Amino acid sequence: MAETATLARPYANAAFDIAKAADALPQWSRMLRLLAAAAATSEVQALIAEPSLASEVKAHQLIGLLADELDQRGRRFVHVLAENKRLELLGQIAEQYETRKAEAERVLDVEVTAAVELTEAQRQAYAEALAARFEQEVDVAVVVDPTLIGGAVVRAGDTVIDGSVRGRLGRLVNAMQHG
Repeated sequence: MAETATLARPYANAAFDIAKAADALPQWSRMLRLLAAAAATSEVQALIAEPSLASEVKAHQLIGLLADELDQRGRRFVHVLAENKRLELLGQIAEQYETRKAEAERVLDVEVTAAVELTEAQRQAYAEALAARFEQEVDVAVVVDPTLIGGAVVRAGDTVIDGSVRGRLGRLVNAMQHG
């Protein structure tokens, strides 16, 4: 997993740089999402894995599937991936591109796991507090997990804030056992 992420990074960065220079971040986001979805199908995976097919043929066939959805730069990008035998990285490239795009747009995806569904006012309060803490705009998604008993767990990038009752009880038990 880490190896594919490392291999995909330069391609994701190149796609991001091309898109940013062309003021086409949303268009590239769409192209990469479509390419990743196509590459996730068993038919395209078989095409990519076929050793008897030349890279050029693989690129042309993949481009043919999405011809109307890819601009000239997107097509060239597919050719570069094929030439370097990196078509299997399309999913990882799309994911890393989206991360770079979100950072550039200063929007942080935040997941709030709560014991109960949040009201719109509570969701907005979380959004405002987290925007202030992370000093950027946040996009809050709420997941309900009744096993939390109460409170919430917030995940923002690499940061996890466990304010759940279950988490507090776990820390109390741990402190009692080691204290």
